[in-house]
Amino acid sequence: MQKQAVRLGVDIGGTFTDVVLERGGALFSTKVLTTYRAPEEAIVEGMARVCAQAQINPGEITQIIHGTTLATNALIERRGAKTALITTEGFRDVIEMRTESRFEQYDLNLTLPPPLLPRNFRYTITERMQADGQVLRPINRAEIEALVGEIKQAGFESIAVGFLHSYVNDAHERLVAEVVSEKMPG
Repeated sequence: MQKQAVRLGVDIGGTFTDVVLERGGALFSTKVLTTYRAPEEAIVEGMARVCAQAQINPGEITQIIHGTTLATNALIERRGAKTALITTEGFRDVIEMRTESRFEQYDLNLTLPPPLLPRNFRYTITERMQADGQVLRPINRAEIEALVGEIKQAGFESIAVGFLHSYVNDAHERLVAEVVSEKMPG
């Protein structure tokens, strides 16, 4: 006899964490206050509630699907750690250009909110990957070390790294992460 699939879906939101359990076509759900200091606590509490409703043990769950808007909301609301962005040289202002599709793309009087990170929070490194993942311009460890030292001295608590074409080859991003963990542990 094939074991019945039990799936758990979790979405950590800015105010509530929603948890839904599906078992044999039946749905069990709950809403728990999100715990910012430890978001996993709301997941565990919600999972315990829906498992009790479904009268199963958590060990019977065969799949967990997780989503969150917690970090996105903190960024949009400009809460959280003082964050620096390191990106490919020449692409510092891409996040401010906002050329993505907009509802009011032809409104010349549209007032846009300030960029998620002001220009002086955005830094560049001389590096470049091609779209196929080949290294066009190698990254220099000494340049990374100097930049991370500058960022640390400026009082940043967090560093985001976004290089061109890192979805194909993330070697440069991994090297930056390695230097950051050495220079700014914790």
